[in-house]
Amino acid sequence: MPKVQVIDNKGNKVSEIELSDAIFGIEPNVPVMHAAVVNYLANQRQGTQSTLTRAEVSGGGRKPWRQKGTGRARQGSTRAPQWTHGGIALGPKPRSYRYTLNKKVKRLAMKSAFSSKVLSSDLIVLDSFGLSEIKTKEAAGILKAIGAEKKPLIVLDSVDQTVIKSVRNIPGVKTAQVGTLNVYDIVNAGKLVLLKDAVTGIEEVYA
Repeated sequence: MPKVQVIDNKGNKVSEIELSDAIFGIEPNVPVMHAAVVNYLANQRQGTQSTLTRAEVSGGGRKPWRQKGTGRARQGSTRAPQWTHGGIALGPKPRSYRYTLNKKVKRLAMKSAFSSKVLSSDLIVLDSFGLSEIKTKEAAGILKAIGAEKKPLIVLDSVDQTVIKSVRNIPGVKTAQVGTLNVYDIVNAGKLVLLKDAVTGIEEVYA
């Protein structure tokens, strides 16, 4: 079982916690994590891009010249794709890029992401943020003290508006709850900051 130090908001060691082997101690499966990241990014796409076909471009109702006898190639409309200002032949149209991954693959990807953060020593377990009011400067000081200044992902056990509003204006900082975590945010984070209570929640969800 991997052991991680639990620190306070000043960066001092408070205690030690044993993490679940099944979640934080597996061999990370890189292809599965990659599949989960690609799936997440695909599902974020709006799919609203659209081009006009020759039927949708205004104009071009008249045949530009007669069919035969001019020596030029026959043309039916000045809005055909080969004409300047013509329609697009095979351009994109609005569509959904959404697709789903197998549930077992999702779970393995999450466990691999957690384990990769442990292996790279980018996992921080925080006893408590200790913010009594919404203070961005104080929150930034805490992140500096615990060594999580660069792109941290702060995982809370429940919605804590004091923490969320304190860090939302700090560049690169993201917050999430146990139930809203995804592989992309974990992998993309410079440091994964778990509140002590959130560790228990993660182990209950992914055990």
